[in-house]
Amino acid sequence: MEHKSNITYFVLLGLTQNPKVQKVLFVMFLLFYILTMAGNLLIVLTITFSKTLGSPMYFFLASLSFMDVVYSTVISPKLIVDLFFGKNTISFKFCMTQLFTEHFLGGSEVFLLLVMAYDRYVAICKPLHYLVIMRPWVCILLLVVSWVGGFLHSVIQLGTIYGLPFCGPNVIDHFICDMYPLLKLVCVDTYVIGLLVMANGGLICTTVFLLLLVSYAVIFHSLKNLSREGRWKALSTCGSHITVVVLFFVPCIVTYARPAKTFPTDKSLSLFYTVIAPMLNPFIYTLRNSEMTSSMKKLWRRKFLSGSK
Repeated sequence: MEHKSNITYFVLLGLTQNPKVQKVLFVMFLLFYILTMAGNLLIVLTITFSKTLGSPMYFFLASLSFMDVVYSTVISPKLIVDLFFGKNTISFKFCMTQLFTEHFLGGSEVFLLLVMAYDRYVAICKPLHYLVIMRPWVCILLLVVSWVGGFLHSVIQLGTIYGLPFCGPNVIDHFICDMYPLLKLVCVDTYVIGLLVMANGGLICTTVFLLLLVSYAVIFHSLKNLSREGRWKALSTCGSHITVVVLFFVPCIVTYARPAKTFPTDKSLSLFYTVIAPMLNPFIYTLRNSEMTSSMKKLWRRKFLSGSK
């Protein structure tokens, strides 16, 4: 792809131009980032080293937490530094890198959440065949498919915008480099390109979200065949997953499943799936999962005791 832009850097307007508010947001988002890293890394390490969390569900949960760690690292540090120094410039190449990585990881997470719903469907609706269907190589294949799906989505997004001419101005009314704010700065007609971006981003989010709703409708219908204890356990795990799905997909659909225009609410919506959701995921998955919390306590108590000796 050939870069035909006269722009060498962009200015991100960020969340606010008020210096006092910036300092408050700096502290808040720094705390959010620390919680995100601590919570998700704790899940990854607990599942990796625990002998009791070897089921496919926990394999996919560790993969989701790893994605959230990388995803947050792509977005939050730049946002935090900009809020602290009040200097929100970003080079053209770094902007395109952030755009590619953001959509690569976000797209991969979309497909992984669908895979996790399929895992719950098999576990609840076909319990006797669960370990046969969800064999280790199948789980790895589904994870690879999720990564490949996110990669192809991101390649299309980057290929759509990279070769377009940016003639100025170079001010992006956002805190990250994203498709719709960037399309506003292109000095050619972007109507058709906007439709392509909407189809590649919004259509994927909407389609996967509808598939998730159908899968959980089937799961909830099958709960009547389970015991009371089985229904409670299934509702607990599914409830956590549905909460994560809603937090991630609703802002994504509202942001991308519409014509290529920007609105004042776009920044707040982007915060949900780039900053808030990765921070909340560990709490959502662990607070209602007694097996997970018990394994965390046992594993880290054992590590602490062995370390003190």
